[in-house]
Amino acid sequence: MTNRQLFLQHQAQTSPAPVGVEISSASGNYLYDTDGHKYLDLIGGISVCNIGHRHPAVVNAIKQQADQYLHVMVYGELVQSPQAQYARLLTSYLPDSLNCVYFTNSGSEATEGALKLARRVTGRSEIICCNNSYHGSTMGALSVMGDEYWRNAFRPLLPGVWHHRYNSPGLIEAVNTNTACVIIETIQAEAGVLVPDAAWLQQLRDRCTATGTLLIFDEIQCGFGRTGTLWGFEHYNVVPDILLLGKALGGGMPLGAFIASHGLMQALTANPVLGHITTFGGHPVCCAAGMAGMQVLLTEKITETVTEKGLLFISQLQHSRIKAVRGIGLLIAVELDSQAQVMAVLQECLKAGLFSDWFLFAPECIRIAPPLTITAEEIAHACNILTTCIEKCEVSNT
Repeated sequence: MTNRQLFLQHQAQTSPAPVGVEISSASGNYLYDTDGHKYLDLIGGISVCNIGHRHPAVVNAIKQQADQYLHVMVYGELVQSPQAQYARLLTSYLPDSLNCVYFTNSGSEATEGALKLARRVTGRSEIICCNNSYHGSTMGALSVMGDEYWRNAFRPLLPGVWHHRYNSPGLIEAVNTNTACVIIETIQAEAGVLVPDAAWLQQLRDRCTATGTLLIFDEIQCGFGRTGTLWGFEHYNVVPDILLLGKALGGGMPLGAFIASHGLMQALTANPVLGHITTFGGHPVCCAAGMAGMQVLLTEKITETVTEKGLLFISQLQHSRIKAVRGIGLLIAVELDSQAQVMAVLQECLKAGLFSDWFLFAPECIRIAPPLTITAEEIAHACNILTTCIEKCEVSNT
């Protein structure tokens, strides 16, 4: 059997129509398939590969750590230098109140840990979140996902979860002394790249502080330079009580984290002991890879180029069938007439050597979230392919 046949027969499928391209290698800003085709990657593994695929520093860190040790014990029992060193690096680039890191396997698990921490610290159970939000697909994360289409088949979910419109006064007004936490994406990615109003975000911070509610920012997609600053919340001068990281955190390896103050995080150490536990969270190879990736991001000053590159995309994505282009840094949504048109354009782009995707809650939008290392020449090439493919695909709004 071919690998494609094995993939379809023996791997659980997440949709009726997977892209199905068989990858042979990936390097820099490109993917290569087994048929010899080359694809400029416009999604970077959904904001994972911020410094490109297989950066030599990351590969070297993986090899070096693999020569030392792999898994040795459940998280938090033995001192493992990749975890300790990476936690120190992360917290040195965060506000003083975000000084304690709990490493997980994924962003979804970071969400789960943060929700548990908020309920444990406050003694409250109610949670406020946003419509069209995405925080993962495990049961707790699914409960705070902002779309009933994705939640309904798995009910009953967590009780006491209230969804409100992002950027709305109603969300702020709903926060009270029964609220354990408010969890929001600093930038709503899957909604088609929606940015918060700075005054609204500050009012939300003030309301959470006044009611003793913990404020959780999900930067799993928008962290690590994606928006033009290292962390998305730096645009708004608002600091969360708990920060969620994932995706680019691992440098291409599976890794997530929730970060809070040392005082808050101590709530998970007693009554009960092992209040949160993971076997593979913070795997030493993943932490070594992630730390190497973050050091590249910092030393090569990649984040400093992101805003200009985002503006290049926006200026060159000009076509009569493009209804809107929304973005911050290199997180961009290109809105067309319909989901059908988007899917047709994506297929044409793939044929032309450009790999892109859509958004869960904005399927009428094409996703642009390439490695931050994409060049001006590659941006021009990508925009040319996109506009050419849009021209080819005259699909009516359905």
